[in-house]
Amino acid sequence: MSAMPHEPLTQADILLEGFLALDTPEGFRAELIEGEIVVTPPPDGDHEDYIGLIVDQVIRRSQTPMQFAGNKGLKLPSGGSCPKSHVIPDATFAPLELRLYRGADPWMPCDGVELVVEVTSRRAKIDREVKRRCYARGGIPLYLLVDRDESSVTLFSEPEGEDYGQRCSVSFGKSLTLPEPFAFDLETAALT
Repeated sequence: MSAMPHEPLTQADILLEGFLALDTPEGFRAELIEGEIVVTPPPDGDHEDYIGLIVDQVIRRSQTPMQFAGNKGLKLPSGGSCPKSHVIPDATFAPLELRLYRGADPWMPCDGVELVVEVTSRRAKIDREVKRRCYARGGIPLYLLVDRDESSVTLFSEPEGEDYGQRCSVSFGKSLTLPEPFAFDLETAALT
């Protein structure tokens, strides 16, 4: 990722090179989000339970067969004053026929990804705001946020530049309609 020999390295280049060289402890996640390196510890049991419940429904009930990844990093474009980001969603879904997750590179472009899911953790603002902007910039059609502090599930859709144009929230216990290519009502009763 180095600049050409005659071009000086920018701060963003140096940050990206340092980030890509990180050796995080097993179970920890390192992400480069809008110019900040964020390292998160392994998730707690409730976090993993929520992801498992959602993955199960998406795989079983989607109209289009979906492929799931839980640790595949996404390279997201820069925008405004934000440099490129390298983010690892809690869950990423793409049509199975695309087989997007192949290859040795742990970081893939977001083209073809239909849905990303995040469950809030200790730094909930990152999931609620910062990652939402990153996913919208990447043109990912759907972002599903499970907010444990608010006991709600929000689906963001219609990415427009730095944000999503539509949002639909329900409290835990209510169903939330996922549009095509999923085309089913996500049940959230088990999240209570």
